Amino acid sequence: MTVEVTSGKNATIAIITGASSGIGRQFAIDLDRDSRLDEIWLCARREDRLRELAESLSKPARILPGDITDKKWREQLLDEIKAERAQIHTLINSAGFGKFEAFCDLDCNERMVEVNCQALTAVTSLCLPYMKAGGRIINMASVAGFMPQYKGAVYAASKAYVISFSRALYQELKDRDITVTAVCPNPMKTEFFEVSGIEIDANPIKKIGIEDVEKVAAKALKRSDKGKDMSVCSLTAKTLRVISRILPHRLVLWFERKSGF
Repeated sequence: MTVEVTSGKNATIAIITGASSGIGRQFAIDLDRDSRLDEIWLCARREDRLRELAESLSKPARILPGDITDKKWREQLLDEIKAERAQIHTLINSAGFGKFEAFCDLDCNERMVEVNCQALTAVTSLCLPYMKAGGRIINMASVAGFMPQYKGAVYAASKAYVISFSRALYQELKDRDITVTAVCPNPMKTEFFEVSGIEIDANPIKKIGIEDVEKVAAKALKRSDKGKDMSVCSLTAKTLRVISRILPHRLVLWFERKSGF
């Protein structure tokens, strides 16, 4: 684990997983302006990306390259927190990925659950004892978590887990004055699509409601500051949430299958 020069012990910090790209990177840029923080800890697998981001920030940044599913990496993260006597104000779990194809044709179903659910849960559990009153946890979910998704069975289920977990944890941590917010955007045009295999420009349905990473991150931070348990940014995402409550999921799945959504 590589560590950058930081502001010293007893710092008030933000920890961001998935910080090397996409919305994780945007969260780091936005939190660089947060006067409540002394340091930002950047976590992801790509050390070069983390180093480049750290050098662009005005706040001291610590880079912790590694795979969040690796138990040894998580133990090292815990050791760093303890050694620095860090006080966590903000934890952002933005590491995750999705693949969209029939369940039987994918070889990464277990990996999706491991990254999107198990590792997110483990990192949250690890950090909670070191979070200060008035702190917050932001978990990246998705509109896909509102209902089952045809040829996205595991991804949608993993994001439904994140939503359910976050909302329950929100209630459990109220007495500790820690907010938990599930962020549920529509697709954002980031490197996510390179990994998922979705050709967003080739599918007019999926192009509807594409969201801006900067706006999603800004609203998520604002909603968490207001003590909200969910952040749904665009009108399209809000509409999908309403539809998921009204229409039978069996009907939605039938439509997705027939339309090739």
